Amino acid sequence: MSPSAFDRNLRVSLAVMAGSPIEERSISSDSLKQMEQSPEQSPSPLFPSLPDDVTVDIVARVPISRYPTLSLVSRTFRKLIASPKLYKRRSQLGITEHRVYALLYNRSTGDSRFHVLHRKPNSRNRLVVVGSLPPMSSIGSFVPVGSKTYVFNNLESLSIDFASHTVQSIPGMPQRMINNVASAVDGKVYLIGDSYCSFSDEDGSSGEGWMKAVMVFDTEAQTWEPVMVKHDLPYGDLWSDSAVMEGKLFFKSFRNQHAFAYEPREDKWELKEVLNAKEWKGACVVDDVLYYHDRSGKAGVLMAFDPTKQSPCWSVVNGLEEFFAVEETDRSRVVKCGEKMLALFFTKIHDAKKKVLCCAEIALGRRQGEIWDKVLSCDVVFEDGLFDMVKCASVTV
Repeated sequence: MSPSAFDRNLRVSLAVMAGSPIEERSISSDSLKQMEQSPEQSPSPLFPSLPDDVTVDIVARVPISRYPTLSLVSRTFRKLIASPKLYKRRSQLGITEHRVYALLYNRSTGDSRFHVLHRKPNSRNRLVVVGSLPPMSSIGSFVPVGSKTYVFNNLESLSIDFASHTVQSIPGMPQRMINNVASAVDGKVYLIGDSYCSFSDEDGSSGEGWMKAVMVFDTEAQTWEPVMVKHDLPYGDLWSDSAVMEGKLFFKSFRNQHAFAYEPREDKWELKEVLNAKEWKGACVVDDVLYYHDRSGKAGVLMAFDPTKQSPCWSVVNGLEEFFAVEETDRSRVVKCGEKMLALFFTKIHDAKKKVLCCAEIALGRRQGEIWDKVLSCDVVFEDGLFDMVKCASVTV
């Protein structure tokens, strides 16, 4: 790398690290094209006077929101931004951040692709497609664990690393399972659904048939544990969603038929009929409280279920009345986007009767034991009306 090129890269990179908005505009498409066509065969050190470990340590302290701009500096920077070593160092330094991804279905092409929510202070948030990730099936269970999300459907089992934006296959399920939902506890993914199992009854008889079963995938060992057949769970129920609170997995069926809590450490199940009072598909958990957007009334409300209360029940979250009175929300989902924060995604008809996807960032708090929220921002994050939101994932990178 020539001295002038190094000086320019150093100037740009330091400006990005400092949060300058000017340098992002100064990197033109022609400059980026020249980087791609550069004859250098191998990346040069980012800062020749510094050891590589020191360089990684410096970049690890930069907010992730600056990484897209920083990756434009050179091919070397782009390689570092995609390096697992960088995110490992961030974890060691305790500088991890929440990132939100949305799987959007394109009705024109039939593809579903992940988009990342770029959150910019004092600027409009937006969803940007992650070009390095391939199209995904919109059917199946998506389970975030750390910086990864595990995908299980009838065709494949995958691990998506949102730090490096790469996908890997993982060992397939030990046997076929349909109509499953999944959540993770202590680094293990629990799938519950219908599976064709061999079974033995208490009277000594045995046989085979479709039954409710639980499959457990250990994300550390990357192995499956033995399948557990659940004779006491009603076969045929279709599960609508699942959540994890206080180390327990909560599962709910469609049409408010059944809701269960599962304690994996003790392999204990119990009915939770109070959860059947609401249709909480597309919900999220923040600080062991379950939140979902209820659109059954004229104006939407944000509902909360706190299992730590002496008499757990659903309650309306206060402080959002004015917001929901103005915003006509549709097809909504909520997802954790930070400490004591959630993001509400919803579609609405915008100018010229155009359907757009919006995102409201909501801060969570308590007053005299009641939950109060405050809308920090609300932006149109995606404007193509031919897209539908399929899934949301909150990961830590």
